[in-house]
Amino acid sequence: MIDRQQQLRPLRDSLFRLGGLVLLLASFAFAWLLMDFQSFRENPVAIPPQGLTLFIKPGSGLKSIARQLQKQQVLDKPAYLVFLARYLKLDVRIKAGEFNLPAGITPEQLLRRLSDGKVVQHTITLIEGETFADMVQRVAADTVLVHELKATDAQTVMAAIGYPGQHPEGRFLPETYHFPRGTTDIDFLRRAYLDMENFLEQHWPQRDKDLPLKTPYEALILASIVEKETGVAEERPRIAGVFIRRLKKGMRLQTDPTVIYGMGDDYKGDIRFRDLRRDTPYNTYTRHGLPPTPIAMPGKDAILAVLHPAAGKALYFVARGDGSHKFSATLKEHNRAVDKYQRKKR
Repeated sequence: MIDRQQQLRPLRDSLFRLGGLVLLLASFAFAWLLMDFQSFRENPVAIPPQGLTLFIKPGSGLKSIARQLQKQQVLDKPAYLVFLARYLKLDVRIKAGEFNLPAGITPEQLLRRLSDGKVVQHTITLIEGETFADMVQRVAADTVLVHELKATDAQTVMAAIGYPGQHPEGRFLPETYHFPRGTTDIDFLRRAYLDMENFLEQHWPQRDKDLPLKTPYEALILASIVEKETGVAEERPRIAGVFIRRLKKGMRLQTDPTVIYGMGDDYKGDIRFRDLRRDTPYNTYTRHGLPPTPIAMPGKDAILAVLHPAAGKALYFVARGDGSHKFSATLKEHNRAVDKYQRKKR
């Protein structure tokens, strides 16, 4: 029995030495990995001096994002990034979208940027006074939006955004809109529509008393006319005041922009006398009251001018030729102003 134990002792000693060597090597390997990982965590990733744009598709997992960064030669150890994200508990907070990554960013800073949701914002500006046709052309030309509309006619657009059968003119709030890559044209237009609805809903109850307007939509119609007539922003309340007083007195609005809108493609840049006499639903020289729809997109200031028009006695105005207008309380005064400024223009 003793002989057997003596025979096994050298084997056990060898195994212990081998095990000790393995543990030593493992310790060295672990220490090296820990130092390498710490170096990875603290040193900037390979972002070029001009920065880098990273687009993360919806549903992308952390491993696929790390591989994407490896393909873009941003990092060469994607497994480290995955481990770091899990260690920091950021792996479930990574957002989809487009991100700007600046030069000098560390892996931890990169992960926090991807998890804070601050994606790149693109912009489209819808301009006051433009028509629905102008607006959809502007949206259709944008290269960032995802274009899902099958057509840009009024019926198709309004049905796509969830408001079939509505006339689209003036229904979209002109504003500078910020949106992330991946936004669809339908989502964008729905947002602009709802922004206009919300603005009217917010300000209609605060309107001045005794306005000859029954609904927010009538205010929108008149605001579109004020928008088209105004060359100087400060004049909006005065011009709105003129139209409000004319409506109260039962006078025709007699405003050229409505005639132009009613002419459609027949308008070639100039209004002739026969155009003013040609009756259309939008000819405010031949018809009393408001036209049936807005004639353009009114901005916030034009809408507020209609809801809070300037007081006064003026019932007429004529363009001076510099963007401003001469306001008159009587037809006689107005005719003198027309003669003066039209003759000056000629």
